[in-house]
Amino acid sequence: MRYVSIEDIEPGQHLGRTVYSANGTVLLSSGVQLTVFMINTLNRIGVTMLYIQDEQYADIEIEDVLSEQTKQAIFKEMSETLEAVRSGKEWSSRKLSLSIDQLLREVLDQKGVLVHLTDIRTADNHQYLHAVNVCLLSSLIGLNMGLNYSQLKDLAIGAMLHDIGKIVPVSAGSADEMGKSHHTWRGFELLKQKRELSLLVAHTALQHHEKPSGTGVPRGLIDEEIHLYAKIVAAANRYDNLIGEGMDGFVGKLLPHEACENMMAASEHDLDRKVLIEFTRIVSIYPNGTSVRLSTKETGVVVRQHRGLPGRPVIRIIRGSDEDLEVKEVDLASETTLFIEAVLM
Repeated sequence: MRYVSIEDIEPGQHLGRTVYSANGTVLLSSGVQLTVFMINTLNRIGVTMLYIQDEQYADIEIEDVLSEQTKQAIFKEMSETLEAVRSGKEWSSRKLSLSIDQLLREVLDQKGVLVHLTDIRTADNHQYLHAVNVCLLSSLIGLNMGLNYSQLKDLAIGAMLHDIGKIVPVSAGSADEMGKSHHTWRGFELLKQKRELSLLVAHTALQHHEKPSGTGVPRGLIDEEIHLYAKIVAAANRYDNLIGEGMDGFVGKLLPHEACENMMAASEHDLDRKVLIEFTRIVSIYPNGTSVRLSTKETGVVVRQHRGLPGRPVIRIIRGSDEDLEVKEVDLASETTLFIEAVLM
């Protein structure tokens, strides 16, 4: 498979990964032959990148931490939860909690896999995919930082629901009228009422826009006043916004390596340094299937990753035609004088 811009997709090519709607149903299945109508529709609903099947890169595997079944289940539960909140109805956290348990089981089983976050985003599923991505990243960071299962679960639920305040309906006597208009306050007020949830879940939603420098919102907390869970979610939230659709004031859409550079530049001021160190150990800077140009001016495709060396993947370079094909692989972990000069989209 290759990861390419939708602008470069041609009719007749086969989709490499399934596209999902907001409630977890399949919009287009992996393997379907794309038509002009399908490509135009994907473009219209906000898809910018796709995985495409390619015989020369058929062996490339996209290792996912989460199974498709788990993603679909979480999408469904999040859709039902957010719709209930949006409508001002009572909602239960029990089903979502069970989905989080399944997510954490898979995180613990796949903790050596680098996170790619290359699921296909649409205008319809962005809100739900963002919640899942932030939850996944936060859980892996927390695991690396030595949190136990109970702590990981509180962190994961807080991460999944970190933006729930954005859809809380505003009414007379609400937090807005009490001078607490930011969505983090609305999320806190909603979540603290759920007695089955830890109060730390509510504080994670409240504090995830705070910054170690004290310049964050809504309370301007400084470093030691911000809970670790909120620091973790802040990093995960920023990264997914940077590579996604630019929510929460970020310009987006950056490539993964550009987003990582942005985050490292924010160390200590916007983001916690210890959290960032663990973040860099779990995320794939150059996802498998990405086309790149090396410092030798050769172009190729990323085919494998090295855990702990996210910036030094294995690149496959193919030259010539079908009759005289030359294939070589360059392992940047051992070829220390070479580097990726550019990502080609």
